[in-house]
Amino acid sequence: MDIEFTNNDELSEELSTLGDVVEKTDSELKNYIVNYVGTKINPEDDQITVKMIVDTVAKEFPEFLLAVAEENWIRGYQQALNDVDEGKRLVEKAKEEQEDSE
Repeated sequence: MDIEFTNNDELSEELSTLGDVVEKTDSELKNYIVNYVGTKINPEDDQITVKMIVDTVAKEFPEFLLAVAEENWIRGYQQALNDVDEGKRLVEKAKEEQEDSE
């Protein structure tokens, strides 16, 4: 499975962190990933971006990225349903208040 994370203008505006440079930290896993991607891609400026990491993980471990994407989708869908319920509740409350004031 070969997945390429697209980088069109609209998507870039939504996901502006894709271009962020990832710095090494005290996290052993983060340092490993930055070093691994740096070795694989070997960018001229030696800077590794979030997009480079996402692209590499998508190509080499798509199951992981898919699990994260699915979880985000489910959480987003659940939040949307909660927002609809809250909106209905607020509309009903406003109707009741309007009827009480008449």
